[in-house]
Amino acid sequence: MARVKAFLDKYVEKFISRKFLAWGVATYLIATGSLTSDNWVAVTLTYIGSEALVDLAVRWKHGGNHHN
Repeated sequence: MARVKAFLDKYVEKFISRKFLAWGVATYLIATGSLTSDNWVAVTLTYIGSEALVDLAVRWKHGGNHHN
């Protein structure tokens, strides 16, 4: 069981970030009418901008092209 949990932790963290989860929730909320389009755009721009900053920081720290 511990090996399965370790495997899932490694790959779930890699593919689903908290930012993506927040974006997914915002998308769900706009689909149900619980969020305005302006707020959804703000969440989306924040998600895109933060992902770009993370990519930039990784490239700066590791130099050049860094692939996971």
